[in-house]
Amino acid sequence: MANETDSGELASQLRAVREELAQLRAEQRELAHSVEQLTQTFRALATHLGIVAEPYNKSSGNAKGKEIPGFA
Repeated sequence: MANETDSGELASQLRAVREELAQLRAEQRELAHSVEQLTQTFRALATHLGIVAEPYNKSSGNAKGKEIPGFA
């Protein structure tokens, strides 16, 4: 009888851990999405402020001395 009680308690704890893990994974996905949105926002701001030029193409013929915005 004690073995059944221990087994039931273990199963209950295992269920709780699985639920917590699922919640943590969902929060991790949400956090990753938020970080991606921040990255896109910072890129857009940097482009708008002239800090960077997107898309940066190294073979664009910049050898003529043209300045790339944001690069000294």
